[in-house]
Amino acid sequence: MPTELEELVGFLGSPRPEIRQLALEHAAGYSQGPQSDVFLTPDLKPVRDLKVLVNDIPPRAKHALTILINLCDKAAVLSNLEGDDAFLELLLSKITDKNYSNADRAAMLLANMTKSDKLGRLVGLKRAVSVDVSQSTYVMDQLMDCFVKGAEKGLNKEGNFDFLSYIFADVSRLPSGRQYFITKRDYDGVIPISKLVVFTEHRSLIRRKGVASTIKNCCFDLASHSTFLSPSEVNLLPYLLLPLMGSEEYSDEDTEGMPEEIQLLSPDKARDPDNHILVAHLESLLLLTSTRSGREYLRKVKVYPIIRETHMHSEDEEVQEACDRIVQVLMVEHDITEDKPLEEVNENENDVVDIL
Repeated sequence: MPTELEELVGFLGSPRPEIRQLALEHAAGYSQGPQSDVFLTPDLKPVRDLKVLVNDIPPRAKHALTILINLCDKAAVLSNLEGDDAFLELLLSKITDKNYSNADRAAMLLANMTKSDKLGRLVGLKRAVSVDVSQSTYVMDQLMDCFVKGAEKGLNKEGNFDFLSYIFADVSRLPSGRQYFITKRDYDGVIPISKLVVFTEHRSLIRRKGVASTIKNCCFDLASHSTFLSPSEVNLLPYLLLPLMGSEEYSDEDTEGMPEEIQLLSPDKARDPDNHILVAHLESLLLLTSTRSGREYLRKVKVYPIIRETHMHSEDEEVQEACDRIVQVLMVEHDITEDKPLEEVNENENDVVDIL
């Protein structure tokens, strides 16, 4: 005999919309914790039903998306989702529909799915142009345009697309993903990472976290460092340094040579309160010291005083250790070290997203 909970989950596939609605409302509360295994049997049928319900009317789709988001920590569910091309297209169509009220939840689910390297196929994937959203047929371009245009609900009044930054972070762990972010796009002539750097001080913690991780991952591409550091190209450095800076004052000797963007900051300037983000930016700076030209440039533009102050004003051990590593590199008196190869990124920057 099936339990009451199993019977409830079984109603997710009911042909009657009012039954599906009630089942979704009550089942959502069981999508986290030990009872969530009820969605795995028989043979993942509840998961298949939920995927269909994502295309139901928005109120019901909202519950279906929430449940799937919470179930992504289960390998069987993630495997089922990541290999379903039709469902991937459904999610993409919802995210890029500027009138869809659940776009952010669809982005959250896709962010969880990109924990799998199989979703690296997003990089070369093409689909129909999303009218009024992007002029590119490439999925990554469309997501990027949603992220940039959609900040502060500028594209979709119901969504801000912040969770797309987690997708970017995971995709950029892969070599093909990093190549996307560092290569000028044909449809708009812009290097994608240059669209992201402006968000390192955005008010959204989610957006800042995803962007910081994406930048760090891209910094593993040593050949791109000169483009990243060039003020006439990506001009990455000010966007890495600003989150590290507070309201402290610097001497004239310290500020001479600093980028103009980080001088004359307001008295109420505060450094990023999230230590994980600070560490990510510090690690990006450390990666940029992997070439002799990079080290020389960071010395020239007075990165050391900023690292010194960051260390002084932080009580977090990881932040202090990251500062120490940069100082050890920059303060070498006779730098004759050649460019050094970088290790591949082998870590997943963001945990699976859950939603209550």
